[in-house]
Amino acid sequence: MKITVIGGTGLVGRQLVERLRNQGHEVIAAARSTGVNIVTGEGLAEAIEGARIVIDASNSGYARADDMTHFFADAGRRLLSAEREAGVAHHVALSAIGTNQLNGGYFAAKKAQEELVRDSGLGFTIVRSTPFFEFIYKIVDAGGEGDRVRVPPIQMRPIGSADVATALAEIALELPASGMVEVVGPDQRALPDLALQILTANEDSRGIIVDPEALYFEARFEGEPLVGGEQPHKAPIDFESWLRAWIASA
Repeated sequence: MKITVIGGTGLVGRQLVERLRNQGHEVIAAARSTGVNIVTGEGLAEAIEGARIVIDASNSGYARADDMTHFFADAGRRLLSAEREAGVAHHVALSAIGTNQLNGGYFAAKKAQEELVRDSGLGFTIVRSTPFFEFIYKIVDAGGEGDRVRVPPIQMRPIGSADVATALAEIALELPASGMVEVVGPDQRALPDLALQILTANEDSRGIIVDPEALYFEARFEGEPLVGGEQPHKAPIDFESWLRAWIASA
């Protein structure tokens, strides 16, 4: 089966491409570095021609909320239109848990992307994930102020990107859910505790201030835990196991 992975050279995308190829599928890794631009449309028709499944694991690369929103809106419209013309049977979109809870920033951009998918007329599945282990340090560092970092008291179930790729590979080969599924890590953790561990692992001596007013992905956190619903897909790898492996490889 031909499958196109948008963002196929990114953190999740490249692992997803490898898994699907190992299963014997014909997989196209679509990214700007491979000649495919989903904003301008360059190379897009060729990348999805004959594909039964398209998995959108792209990221905007922008820090500003309005730039993110413009990216996901423009890219989403062009991509979904191209998929309709190509007769794609299943569109899988990687999104974020919290999109239905948090306003502003990254979550506003992902909400706009999800709405486009829902209204596309395509068979679709939206896969919402909790934050990746690999992004915890960036989340913490974003709250840096001199010798301190401010983090909100968020409870979450962080997950490894490898487990997200595995879940996407499985979900994409199923029938479209015409709705949303969730993937989460095995343990519920407080972001300040994760911050302490990741700062220590990076030999970063900054102190941690727990601040309910601190932003999370440029959005205001309002107290609800980001742990998924009643029946999320639970990944096996916990944060401590991932962190030990990361330290060993570093």
